[in-house]
Amino acid sequence: MPTTGKTARTALDHLRDLLDLLDRGAPAERFEPPAGAARTGGLSEQEAAAVAEATQVALRIRRTLSQHRRREAELAALFDTAGDLARLRDLDAVLKAIVHRAKLLLGTDVTYLSLNDDEAGDTYMRVTDGSVSAAFQQVRLGMGEGLGGLVAETARPYSTGDYRDDQRFRHTATIDSAVTEEGLRAILGVPLRLGTRVIGVLYAADRTARTFTPDEVALLSSLADHAAIAIDSARMLDETRTALVDLNEASRTIEAHSDAMRRAEDAHDRLTDLVLRGADITDVATAIGAVLQGGTLIHDAEGAELARAGTDARPPSTEAVAASVAASRADGRAVSVAGTWVCAVLAGPELLGSIALTGRADLDDADRRLFERASVVTALLLLLRRSVAETEDRVRGELLGDLLTRAADPAGLPARARRLGVNLDQPHAVFVLHTEAAPRPRLLAAAARIAQTRGGLAGLHHDDVVLVLPSEAPSEAAASLASELGHALGGPVTVGAAGPATGPAHCADAYAEARRCATALRALGREGTGAALRDLGFLGVLLGDRTDLGGYVRQTLGPLLDYDAKRGTDLVHTLQVYFDTATSQSRTAEALHVHVNTVVQRLDRISRLLGRDWQRPERTLELQLALRILRVNRQGGA
Repeated sequence: MPTTGKTARTALDHLRDLLDLLDRGAPAERFEPPAGAARTGGLSEQEAAAVAEATQVALRIRRTLSQHRRREAELAALFDTAGDLARLRDLDAVLKAIVHRAKLLLGTDVTYLSLNDDEAGDTYMRVTDGSVSAAFQQVRLGMGEGLGGLVAETARPYSTGDYRDDQRFRHTATIDSAVTEEGLRAILGVPLRLGTRVIGVLYAADRTARTFTPDEVALLSSLADHAAIAIDSARMLDETRTALVDLNEASRTIEAHSDAMRRAEDAHDRLTDLVLRGADITDVATAIGAVLQGGTLIHDAEGAELARAGTDARPPSTEAVAASVAASRADGRAVSVAGTWVCAVLAGPELLGSIALTGRADLDDADRRLFERASVVTALLLLLRRSVAETEDRVRGELLGDLLTRAADPAGLPARARRLGVNLDQPHAVFVLHTEAAPRPRLLAAAARIAQTRGGLAGLHHDDVVLVLPSEAPSEAAASLASELGHALGGPVTVGAAGPATGPAHCADAYAEARRCATALRALGREGTGAALRDLGFLGVLLGDRTDLGGYVRQTLGPLLDYDAKRGTDLVHTLQVYFDTATSQSRTAEALHVHVNTVVQRLDRISRLLGRDWQRPERTLELQLALRILRVNRQGGA
């Protein structure tokens, strides 16, 4: 290796530089010098290429870490907001905290909140953060005017990358002047809803043009739900105090109402504290059931059960649950179906799942509102679970893709797999799944749940849903998976299997074989079943990469071969002559120089050994092919 006056740096030194940059959280541009130094520092082409590849890996890791930090910051802001709601009682303080949290969460220049004036028929600016224009802070929008007026009128979120040039909105001189004076261009607005009634709008805006992502819309919508709860709670407390002063005769009713409010706040604090402490979905379901004195079921958006606590009751039918979730989603309230209360879990307009409460057919209004508040906390937890799952699924999907495409660095795959709890040193089977009974995302989600519980991998590869699981018996595992997935998805699932494969080097070939097997099963009309190529008889022999003719003969003629070997008979030869004479018993007897009754007896023995259906066309084809292979092998001395 060429050297200069200074000590030559090795590839390891450059790799240590990259790790040091990752440790310090250095910006992306700082990662290029190590790669450049490697190219000009006297390293071999192979070492320089390795350093360059390591640089790209380090940059990907840096991006992943940055995404994690951003997710953590967003969730922390959401949890801080929930804590504010639990501590603050003054409406202005709560609204200012929410607007400030929205600014921190989305990182925009300005955030603000407007409330609807039912008497005037418009919406007015209530709280701002980051605003510098007095005119903007006092602007009022008529229903349907501007972006905010349209959100307030339609109860739907709207966003624009550049408001001044966006003709979807009804522009007015007053609104355009205030927006121009504030210097705003990109604006996102989401409704503050209480049931079906819109009480205001929460905004985030930037002074430069940009596009708001669906995640930002969902997060701001979640904050808007908290704001609506805060406004509702404050107004109800005000109404309670007023009624206590004006209506002494209703003191007991008001006291009960206040107790219900305090109970709701305590429950909200308890559930929020669970989420902050990292509780799982089952802990939240248990807490909801304890607070409301009933059983709890939590489902995801596809209807799959996520958690169950305090109940053995079966939920209403799938159609009834879907209808009740749709009704709850439409009006923002919990609904009752067949004695079970169901509430949609929403992040803004997005459906994340549902909560069902059993054993409380008589749920009063206070407990109903508490149940609805529990859905907001559940939404926060599901958003957190989805963020973590998306990251893990991306990492697992990348590993699965590298396994099935013969990655350039197969030696590194076992270590990557171990970090995900997968041991590639064990024999693994590869399964290709297909169904027409459910959308592909549902099939993939069901496969992912199986992979996580059994130490395997699941993902999409070349438009196939692929599952890799520890197994030394692919045929039995495929049949079991077809039954399990078919039950979970409510329809037939076809599973083609291959393996076992030990080590990363054989997974790509196993995937290709499993894919051919799945295609063959569907072509044969065997949808809803699971098998490996070896289970498909001569068709499996034709389609397989590793043709096992001896195994095929043994599988097809095994009972006859064993019987002949044990008793010194020659049933195999009798069967061969029987087929050669076009299944004529008389000609078979003539060729064997025996009586026709002897042939009949031998054929009866063959039927008992092979099964009564051995003369069906597909079975006779299998048998004749096996006999020909056997004859060729014997003639060749095999």
